[in-house]
Amino acid sequence: MSEVEKTEKDKEENLVKKTCRELGITQKELAERIGVTTTSMSKWNNGSKIPIYVEKAISQILEYENLKIEYEAFRKNILRKTI
Repeated sequence: MSEVEKTEKDKEENLVKKTCRELGITQKELAERIGVTTTSMSKWNNGSKIPIYVEKAISQILEYENLKIEYEAFRKNILRKTI
């Protein structure tokens, strides 16, 4: 395996692990959110190439979760000001 292939494998492997860790969910839960099988998720976690649509779905999930956190903080701040 070339160095480029190893780097790509590490990048893709880390995408699944990083996403699960950041969201505090399991690979199974991530697979369910995206609508893929746990077998596929396991393959991607172990270095198989992740399809672009899955990368985009993961990106959208992370973006949604970050916006949700920001909104909740904003809402708490507004509630404190009105009380």
